[in-house]
Amino acid sequence: MSSRPNRILCYVTDRRALQGATVPGGDGPTGLAPTNLHLLHDSIRRAASAGIDWIQIREKDLGGSSLAELTRFAIAETRGTSVRVLVNDRLDVALAANAAGVHLGEKSVPLEAVTGWRSRAGRPDFLIGVSCHSLESARVAERGGADYIFFGPVFATPSKAAFGAPQGIERLTEVCAAVAIPVLAIGGVNSKNADDCIAAGAAGIAAIRMFQHQ
Repeated sequence: MSSRPNRILCYVTDRRALQGATVPGGDGPTGLAPTNLHLLHDSIRRAASAGIDWIQIREKDLGGSSLAELTRFAIAETRGTSVRVLVNDRLDVALAANAAGVHLGEKSVPLEAVTGWRSRAGRPDFLIGVSCHSLESARVAERGGADYIFFGPVFATPSKAAFGAPQGIERLTEVCAAVAIPVLAIGGVNSKNADDCIAAGAAGIAAIRMFQHQ
């Protein structure tokens, strides 16, 4: 992937996809088996040292306290850098852990509720992102006050199979042209096709395997 100014690189975590990962319920301090925890911590450290811009903590099966502890770990590991740590779905955890923002999915707290809280709390620095799978949902997210969107899946990928067939570069181009907020391409993005996403107008890319590969 070539160097481009203002490109956003977002590492989305998924400890279950890490080599040697084990199931939750071990003796680790966050409720994960020790090997699993070690691998995830190492992955976060590598991503931070490699110059990632954002890290989204996306461990949907973890309870609130475990998720908050993991988020605090990521924040501690990136302190002194420009990396911003976001939490997937859980606004309560993002606030408890003092994360930089929250990323909302289709079943998360309504966007308007979160942007309303941000306005009342005087927190313009708190990032709010939304996952979108259509042109219309991208427009709705922008109107609702989202700071950025994830659009995809752009390419085929197992982690996004539930969201239907790949959207493709043409649809990504349409979405990027239709909204003024940053669009990050997600879903099957890798070092070979990332530049195509940027050329389509994406402000950056978000990925699990691309940044979590061991």
